[in-house]
Amino acid sequence: MYDPHPIEGDTFFISPELTVLTEDISESIHDVWGRKRLDQGWVWGSERNDSLHTNPRLVPYSELSELEKDDDRCLVLETIRLILSNGYTIEKRGF
Repeated sequence: MYDPHPIEGDTFFISPELTVLTEDISESIHDVWGRKRLDQGWVWGSERNDSLHTNPRLVPYSELSELEKDDDRCLVLETIRLILSNGYTIEKRGF
């Protein structure tokens, strides 16, 4: 039986800068996912149908509901927490 044990990263502070980065990464991973689906022949459809290759999330990130965006945000935040919990830092370089 599967018994998930995600990294407990709730204690790590996510700065406002990382919050902005989280949104940018969320949009990017949605675009990567969407490109992959489109390349596989999927199209937009009002309901997800694996046989017909339709999915209602095949829209720009800005058109997703907040609930749908939260799926991506949660994945990104947990990834950032994992990075931080392993002792890494995330810094923005000045260009």
